[in-house]
Amino acid sequence: MIFTHDTEHALAVVVELINTGPAASGTEGLAGPEELRAFLEEHRFSGVRAVTARDVDAFRAQRDRFRAVFDAPDVPSAVRLINEIVGAVRATPHLTDHDGYDWHVHFFAPEAPLVEHLAADCGMALAYVVAAGELDRLRTCEAPDCSRVLVDLSRNRCRRYCDSRTCGNRMHVAAYRARQREAAL
Repeated sequence: MIFTHDTEHALAVVVELINTGPAASGTEGLAGPEELRAFLEEHRFSGVRAVTARDVDAFRAQRDRFRAVFDAPDVPSAVRLINEIVGAVRATPHLTDHDGYDWHVHFFAPEAPLVEHLAADCGMALAYVVAAGELDRLRTCEAPDCSRVLVDLSRNRCRRYCDSRTCGNRMHVAAYRARQREAAL
């Protein structure tokens, strides 16, 4: 394991959130409160109350900030972006063992707005990645027609595609066909 379970979970949330955006999906994900509520439930956000259109707008804006971290050209740029994300929230780290999970750290105030919950926990996960010298694990899919992001948690840093069953398989088939055409010449 490279990072703690909580950090890996938060990184997965960041990836899924970014990949709901138009740059990654071609459509505007999180179209309304119902979709955001489904996203929050899927990713087991605790303490979710009513979800509003304002929450949707805040999540979309935060999604763009997270995407900028993945697109950062170098470590100092990523650090600046991450510091802006976590610096904009009231961080109040505390231990909790809610919903049947063992003790873990939350970085947001217990009654914080949803977007602060997201920015604090996910921003700190991105900070841990940079602090560990692992920024190169934050990637964009290498398939030519895909702009989805991924976090490469493989031991040998070999993950290149957002999904091996779609982009990865498509690229392997294309390479195979190109070899077959070349061999036929």
